[in-house]
Amino acid sequence: MKNKQTFYVKTSIALVLFVLLGYSVKFYPETLTDIDSTIQAIVRGNLPNVLTTFFKLVTQLGGEVFIFIYVFLIALGFYVRKKWKAEAYFLAGNLLLMGIFSTGFKYLYNRPRPSLTYLIPKPMGPSFPSWHAASTMVVALSLVVIIQQRLTSQYIKRGLQILVVIMAILTAVSRIYLGVHYPSDILGGWLLAYTIVVAVFPFYNQKRFEWRFQSKQK
Repeated sequence: MKNKQTFYVKTSIALVLFVLLGYSVKFYPETLTDIDSTIQAIVRGNLPNVLTTFFKLVTQLGGEVFIFIYVFLIALGFYVRKKWKAEAYFLAGNLLLMGIFSTGFKYLYNRPRPSLTYLIPKPMGPSFPSWHAASTMVVALSLVVIIQQRLTSQYIKRGLQILVVIMAILTAVSRIYLGVHYPSDILGGWLLAYTIVVAVFPFYNQKRFEWRFQSKQK
């Protein structure tokens, strides 16, 4: 119970921070202008062609179609080949929850996209929170948990964990670089992803233990 309460506290803190950020986005957007503009200028620079090509590819790989294909295949592999039923549900379920909440919050806060030069076609829908940032980070954090629990080699474990987080960060940076999101949209997406993973983790961990115990008794 104490362990669950710790996760509930972390979930509450992250959710409060997300709501406060969303409140600022909705009612006091000018408070975020300076920091958003500064980070945008640093990330975008003079828009070199090499980085533009790279980030276009990154943002495409982190898009809706690809992310759902990746997660479906990984979850299917967990479920069928490894018999990791709880892990498959944890990964796929977190992405599904993120999609629902991210879409709902987008239309709740209804933030316009940045008034910058877009390097890709302007995406549909409001700007806050970033769907790309939230989805890739929720998948990365879910995999970090699964990798931590399932792999034994410390080198492989840390290497894979760092890799999935870096991929999520690069996807988020690509959205700023390409001009379609404010940095505060990215932060909102990350807070939402963290909230979901931490909130779901105690239930996932309990089911994981129960199902492993049941399988050993058969």
